[in-house]
Amino acid sequence: MRTRYHGGRELDRIDHKILRALQHNARLSITELAEQVGLTATPCAERVKRLEETGVILGYHARLNPQKLAAPLLVFVELKLSRKSSELFDDLRHAVAAIPEVLECHLIAGDFDYLLKARLPDMSHYRRLLGDILLRLPGAAESRSYIVMEEVKETLALPLPD
Repeated sequence: MRTRYHGGRELDRIDHKILRALQHNARLSITELAEQVGLTATPCAERVKRLEETGVILGYHARLNPQKLAAPLLVFVELKLSRKSSELFDDLRHAVAAIPEVLECHLIAGDFDYLLKARLPDMSHYRRLLGDILLRLPGAAESRSYIVMEEVKETLALPLPD
């Protein structure tokens, strides 16, 4: 199966195999990757390079254990703004980017305007994040929080066709 990605190029079955393998283990050598996907090293390396250059592969990251790094508390916060404008959205985007505890921030449709994901050491840090930072963000009018009691599934792997 072929799929198109932004830029108009097509991904084939081998590209999907490469992406699936790298999502599972990005530390594979080109030789190991080539063996897994049924290519020799040179064409495999060329495909990986093309996937990187076209932005299909954005980067390679180490996945850290938040429990072992004093950030076991996972919190989602919905944030409603007092008004909507592109200026305010830009201001909020820059302010949130400067908060290291906020891992993700998404402009969303619905009753609230943004959904934030944060990792924190404990409830007192959550209180500080909410009171001292989030409610002082440009245009912040209301928030609703969700404290995660159990992480059932978390992955960065995207589903790919076989």
